[in-house]
Amino acid sequence: MRIEAYTQLQQLYSTKKTARAESVKKPSFADAVQISSLGKDIQVAKQAVASSPDVREDLVAPLKAQIQAGTYNVSGEQLANKLLAQAGSIF
Repeated sequence: MRIEAYTQLQQLYSTKKTARAESVKKPSFADAVQISSLGKDIQVAKQAVASSPDVREDLVAPLKAQIQAGTYNVSGEQLANKLLAQAGSIF
């Protein structure tokens, strides 16, 4: 047995204290959100719809005045045409 080989093995397996590694700064991860341009467009559209009134006063006010005055008349033919048009779109 070669003595120098034994010495080299002894160096490999020796129980030396290893020097402490320098503390490594961990990178700080922060959550990030990226909204696509389509998402931004949808958000703008939702805000526009939310800010618009539910009732279109420019159309409702004249009809309301006609009903209160008793001058609002709907022909049966117009009513039937509207009903058939809606029924056709359902089926």
